[in-house]
Order: sequence, then C-alpha cells, then structure tokens
Amino acid sequence: MRLLIRTFCDSAGRLLKHRPSNTILLTGLSGSGKTIIFCQLRDGSSHQGTVTSMEPNEGTFILHSEMTKKGKLKPVHVVDVPGHSRLRSKLEEFLPQVAGIVFVVDAVEFLSNSRAASEYLYDILTKASVVKKKIPILLLCNKVDKVTAHTKDFIRKQLEKEIDKLRSSRAALSSADIANEYTLGVPGEAFAFSQCHNKVTVAEASGLTGDLSQLEQFIREHVQGKAEMCYGGKKKILSGKFLLYVRH
Repeated sequence: MRLLIRTFCDSAGRLLKHRPSNTILLTGLSGSGKTIIFCQLRDGSSHQGTVTSMEPNEGTFILHSEMTKKGKLKPVHVVDVPGHSRLRSKLEEFLPQVAGIVFVVDAVEFLSNSRAASEYLYDILTKASVVKKKIPILLLCNKVDKVTAHTKDFIRKQLEKEIDKLRSSRAALSSADIANEYTLGVPGEAFAFSQCHNKVTVAEASGLTGDLSQLEQFIREHVQGKAEMCYGGKKKILSGKFLLYVRH
C-alpha cells in the first residue's frame, strides 16, 4: 500500500511539474506594435497611432479569431511586456510559465532600430531560463501592410549579421561577466538562427489590419497543441502505473 501511494504521488508530481503553460509573451522594442497585436488577439480591436505601454498588458482569453468556431475552445494567457529598456526586467517575472516568446519587430523602422533590437534579442536568446526550457521564439515582423516595410527575409538576415557582431564583441568579456549566459552559434561560422538552442521562426503580421494568421498558428502549435499532447499522454501513463501497482 505504501508503495502504491508513493508511486501514485510521484507520478502525479511529475504530471504537475510538466503541466503545459498557456502563456505567450509579446515583447520587443517600444513602438513595434505589441499592444495593438495584444488587442487584436483579445477582441479584434486596434488603436490608431502609437500606443506605448508602461505596465504589462495581461489577459487570459479565447483568441478573437476563434470566437465563431464551434466546439471546445482553449483560452490563451497573453502578456504584452513593455519594450522600454528600463521596464524589460518585467520579462523575468513571466519566463517560468512561458510556452512561447513573440519578439515583435517594426518592419518599417527596422533599419534605424536594428542594433537595439539585436541587442535585446541577443539577451533573450542567451538567458539560461529561456535556453534550458527550450522556449520557442517567433520573430514577428509587424506593419508589413505598409509599402515601405522590409521583408521578413531581409530582417532575418540583418538581425543575424548584427547578432554575429554582438557575439564577437561579447566573447571578449571575461567569463565572470557572462556566467549566466549561453553562447550562440557555431565557433568559426557566421551566426544563423538555425544554430540557436531554441527553435526560432520568422513570420509577418499587421496589427493594424488584424492580419495575425502566422502568429495565431504559432500560438496553436505551442500552446493549444502542446496542451492536447500532454493531457492526452500523461494521464494515460499515470493511470497505467496506478493500475499496475493495484494488481500487485
């Protein structure tokens, strides 16, 4: 009986420990359009002009695009983290419960912000808490509805070049200064996102027009799909172990 109880508790503990998160983090530089995207996901609304957040926008809701669908709908917890450099520390508060990170880039003003965006992205990609959990990251090129917007391929290549420069400069720092970081890329090779510890995907969106199909696909894959796999599989494993020890 003791063996039965202990085995059941151990299995239940592992199940709870691996319980999937339904949290998606929206982050990026100020003015990239994160808050508009948050509003579009929540209720299909958009704000005209620039909306600068000083506090995280947070909510758990059914994606607006799925409200008309039939069947059981799974809510998503979305957090819009302020992009101002002084407020980025708030990112750390949500990382333990994150299923995916969406790094929003302004595709129109990209060139003037490429260095700053690369530095912020580099910090995220080398965070131990992000790497160890292998949190998937979506680079979302926003405002592609504008004629002057850069393509996602151009933005990806430029970010890779900038991060390659950062990698070289930060490698010159002492090991004490980068104790909590992971290194990026392959030594002797130009940096590419395909070399990252985490899966990094590049997509396009328009928060103003509500074209967020690629972002919503990312959410379905890493939040809703993961939940179905975990709850479908783990419960069976737990039940199987329980029945096995009952028979003994």
